Amino acid sequence: MILANMQDAERYYSLHPLLKELFEYVRTHDLSQVPAGRVTLKGDELFINVTDATLLPRDERKMEVHRAYMDVHIPLSCAEEFGWRHTDSLPASDAPFDEAADCALYSQPATEYFTLRPGQFCIVYPEDAHAPMIGDGTERKLIVKVRL
Repeated sequence: MILANMQDAERYYSLHPLLKELFEYVRTHDLSQVPAGRVTLKGDELFINVTDATLLPRDERKMEVHRAYMDVHIPLSCAEEFGWRHTDSLPASDAPFDEAADCALYSQPATEYFTLRPGQFCIVYPEDAHAPMIGDGTERKLIVKVRL
């Protein structure tokens, strides 16, 4: 997992060939004003889910894991609490891994929590179980899917 400031995004371009395209797009477009939904940059290889999400308390937010994609979380409107736990420390998921949705959910709590603020981003890989969008109220954020 990586937590960094948007102003330093260029430092992470080498981690995946599509990260430069992603961060350049986010820098040059005001996504705070577009309708919620999918913004496709490169088919199913790179896309942004613009979401207006209701933040939930820690005990209501499940951990999630993906295999085919890494996520890049970019809050736009407010800070959120974000839970993390390495997948090696997770017992069985609540249900079998959903290949079509590229997701498994876990009821176990995160082992670490941090605050993700506007102006920052978080990259999570398949080994990073994560529980985003913890808090009160609603949040506009970008959840980017980058195919591995």
